[in-house]
Amino acid sequence: MSVTDPQPPASDPRSDAAQEALHDRIAADSLTTRRDYLRIVATVSGGLAVGGVAVASGILHRHGDSDGPPEAKKIADGILPGESLAFRYPGSEDRAVAVRLEDGTLAGYSAVCTHLACAVLWRKERGSEGELYCPCHEGVFDARTGEVTAGPPPRGLPKVVLVEEADGSVWAIGTARSGESAREGLCRQLGDDRPELADRLGCPGASARGTAPERSERT
Repeated sequence: MSVTDPQPPASDPRSDAAQEALHDRIAADSLTTRRDYLRIVATVSGGLAVGGVAVASGILHRHGDSDGPPEAKKIADGILPGESLAFRYPGSEDRAVAVRLEDGTLAGYSAVCTHLACAVLWRKERGSEGELYCPCHEGVFDARTGEVTAGPPPRGLPKVVLVEEADGSVWAIGTARSGESAREGLCRQLGDDRPELADRLGCPGASARGTAPERSERT
C-alpha cells in the first residue's frame, strides 16, 4: 500500500486574480489610514443592511434637509492646498469633509455616500485634482463639484458651505442639498429669518422680505 501526502485543492484562477486585484488596490491607496479601513470594514459588515433599508424607505437623514439655517462653526485655523479635514456639521452625527484643491479652491461636502451611506474618503493622488471615494461600491465624486464621476451613487454629494476669514480660519456656515449650489442652499435656509444676509446674497425676494410695509396714518 502506498501512502501519499494529501495535495491541496487546485486554486481557482479567478479567485487568485480577484485577490491580487484587491491587494493592488489596497496597496495603491497609501493615503487611507488603518483607522479608515477599520471603519470601512465595520460599515460593510454591520451597516450596509441598515443603510440600505433607510435609503430605500427614505428615512435616512441627509445634509441640507433642514429648512432653518444651521449655526456657523469654526472647523480649522487653516487648510493648506492639497490637504483635507474630516469634521462634523451641522450636527454632531453629520460626517463632513473639507478639501483645499491645489489652486486654493476650498470645498466642503457631506462625507456620507449617497448610495448606501458608507463613509466617503479623500484621495489626493487620484486624478488631476484628487477625488472623493466610497470604497464600499467604488463610488467616485468630483472634488471640485461633488458630482458623481463613477460607480453606483445616484446623485452628487450634498455640500457644506465653507468660508475663509482674513486670519485664515475656515468656518462652516450652511449646507446645500444634492444638485443645489451653495447660494441656493443658503437662500433656502435663511428664508425670512435673516433678511439682511439674504439680501446681501441676492436671494430671490430678499429685498421684498426685508422691507417693512409702510404704515398709513389717518389725519
